[in-house]
Amino acid sequence: MGEDPDTSRSAVRTYVPAYQKDAWQAHADEMGMSQSEFVRTMVQAGRKGFDLDPEEGVSPTTDPRGGGLETRLLSVLKDHDYMSWDQLVSALTDDMEDRLDDALGELQGSNRIRYSGRHGGYTLVTDGN
Repeated sequence: MGEDPDTSRSAVRTYVPAYQKDAWQAHADEMGMSQSEFVRTMVQAGRKGFDLDPEEGVSPTTDPRGGGLETRLLSVLKDHDYMSWDQLVSALTDDMEDRLDDALGELQGSNRIRYSGRHGGYTLVTDGN
């Protein structure tokens, strides 16, 4: 990846039959997710089955000691005169939310973890679960 990915959030709108929206909402509720989070998770999980560039989704600033943070911070600031603390936190953590969402979808898809609405969180799938 030669370019820094755009980590800003954008709305995506789709139109589905009411019964499908209701089913998605019910499933999202069972999983303790918002409808947006549910749709994003399901789309990402579905995309795992397609032939994608293996480098897609890999952070261009991967650095286990966090030194890439400075690089990302400079990149975010270069396009703005000033950014507040909250704007910077949002700009720098959106990528982490997306990566966490992708990882959760992948692990759920491979039945290695599951979400329990009753318990309000994720757990490892073991022989006893």
